[in-house]
Amino acid sequence: MPALRLTEFTIRVVWLGRVPDRDASLRAEALEVVDLSYAGVPGEAHGGLTRPSCSRVRDLYPRDTEIRNVRQLSILSAEELRAIAAEMGVERFDPAWAGASMVIAGIPDFSHVPPSSRLQGRGGVTVTVDMQNRPCNLPGPVIEAEAPGAGRAFKAAARGRRGVTAWVEREGQLAVGDEMQLFVPDQRAWAPR
Repeated sequence: MPALRLTEFTIRVVWLGRVPDRDASLRAEALEVVDLSYAGVPGEAHGGLTRPSCSRVRDLYPRDTEIRNVRQLSILSAEELRAIAAEMGVERFDPAWAGASMVIAGIPDFSHVPPSSRLQGRGGVTVTVDMQNRPCNLPGPVIEAEAPGAGRAFKAAARGRRGVTAWVEREGQLAVGDEMQLFVPDQRAWAPR
């Protein structure tokens, strides 16, 4: 039995983007096609083979320790974005507001797919899920600029549905409209005693 099991879920890529300069703004620019490399999306502020450690791994490393970059991509689901928008009281949540790399449609409860799951597209392009992406305050100013009064609501509305971070396991091209298949680790849920 393989360690990764093909599921019945096929997703469709509905949006692609990149954050060109995170220091200037978390806002992503929309793209129709991306050529994923082992360093992520070309020109993406979150790209690179390594990155400085941040608060997410503070129990492991002092801040700014060079570590492997498993946060090259921020993948969100269209279904969860609709729920976030409804809770925030906005008509539509633009994935650019959250600095998204990709929005997919077709997997229920996407933010909770198991770490090490894979999304594989045509030609073998494959991204590996690192873990659930926790909501933060960084999208607030971007949201506030376009939906006054809604920026503060993002963090609470996105809790448990902020998508996942991921990294490129196999290079290749992705385009809006492409389909990808979900593979999950073939193991039981962790149950420490």
